[in-house]
Amino acid sequence: MRSRFRRYVLAALAAAASTLLLATQSAAIPSIQPVAGLPALGGDFLWGVSTSGFQSEGHAPDSNWTRYVGATPGYDALGDSVDFYGRYASDIQLAADLGVRVFRIGIEWARVQPAPGVWDEGAFRFYDAVISSVERAGMRPMITLDHWVYPGWAADRGGWRNPRMVEDWLANMRNVVDRYAARNPLWVTVNEPVAYIMHEVRHGAADAGEMLERVAQAHNASYDYIHQKQPGAQVTSNMGYVAGSEAQVNGPLMDRIADRLDYVGVDYYFAFDPAQSLIESILRASGSAMPTLPGPHIWELPLRTEGIYYALQYYSRRLPGKPLYVVENGMPTEDGRPRADGYVRGDHLRDTVYWIQRAKADGMNIMGYNYWSLTDNYEWGSYTPRFGLYTVDVRTDPSLTRRPTDAVGAYTQVIDAGGVPDGYRPTRGPALCLFVDPPASCMTPVAER
Repeated sequence: MRSRFRRYVLAALAAAASTLLLATQSAAIPSIQPVAGLPALGGDFLWGVSTSGFQSEGHAPDSNWTRYVGATPGYDALGDSVDFYGRYASDIQLAADLGVRVFRIGIEWARVQPAPGVWDEGAFRFYDAVISSVERAGMRPMITLDHWVYPGWAADRGGWRNPRMVEDWLANMRNVVDRYAARNPLWVTVNEPVAYIMHEVRHGAADAGEMLERVAQAHNASYDYIHQKQPGAQVTSNMGYVAGSEAQVNGPLMDRIADRLDYVGVDYYFAFDPAQSLIESILRASGSAMPTLPGPHIWELPLRTEGIYYALQYYSRRLPGKPLYVVENGMPTEDGRPRADGYVRGDHLRDTVYWIQRAKADGMNIMGYNYWSLTDNYEWGSYTPRFGLYTVDVRTDPSLTRRPTDAVGAYTQVIDAGGVPDGYRPTRGPALCLFVDPPASCMTPVAER
């Protein structure tokens, strides 16, 4: 066994070394000199913020995720999260004050359908009020139909293991679409489907391949129904981009839904991590003989803002001409403390926008950008990761005060100017291509301008 494991390790190390050698020999590090004539993103560009129901609303009904939280040692209790349910009007005003044009929410299936065949009119009135507040504040709603949460009664039926899950899911979809199609929202059918599948495999004993097929079926049927009810609708499912292996991770789902996307939703957070990739390669090669090793904390994952350029480049080539929308992007901190790498939220935001402008200038059809998230919230088991433009100390502050980070001023300025100014120099130069999004970042690096 030791001999076989040693061969696995040596083979993986050799592969990593070969990749590094190729990277250093085949691609120069892109220059970070100011770009002359960098255009603004334009008056029709959709600046926005993203939120989700379960993570921010509080007052949560019975669902798969309330059960996962209760059953998983080490998870933080959900409580009432940041209480968007009671504070939506003031939160929406915070977003409006930034100057954003899009406010993304989730309609929680568990809230609007508490039992089979039972629809809660009071819950729908809550979402009516939220959407009306978004519109009165001058923003367009972006509605997510499924942000990883379904009712407890659906969990009792087996969740995504249940052959009738798609039928139940579509019944909810039709009720939501019938109620809100006239408000002309942007639509997201299923949030980050592959990450959703991973959570359901881990917590709900789902079969990954079976769930992928059912999620694709749900998306495609939703697309057709939304277009029946809302001519000219714009519908997507946002992909959680995985640098270095996007085609392998999200490709199978994209193959099944690409014909039913009006725009491509891209969530971008982290760059490629060769060390983590090496560990995963060893684990795959060694099978059950190798114990699972703990990964880095989310705030320790590598941030390379130039990577968003390659994420957008990938989908501009995968689906030529299709509009691209960054549905989520942001930077995590540990309990709001300064990051070990010294990066601050405002600089990360400006640097990211710079690379979006570079992508737009290079001909990519980019229609919008949402910051994740308006406020800190419940990050699927923990309040420690903080992503908010406004930070909220859920554990220690009963008043749940929204306190602005430095990114509030940065985002306000960026929106007002339509991007970063001509000649902006990112605070961090591009990394060696291997550490961004290989092979694309090595084979087709960002051109000098």
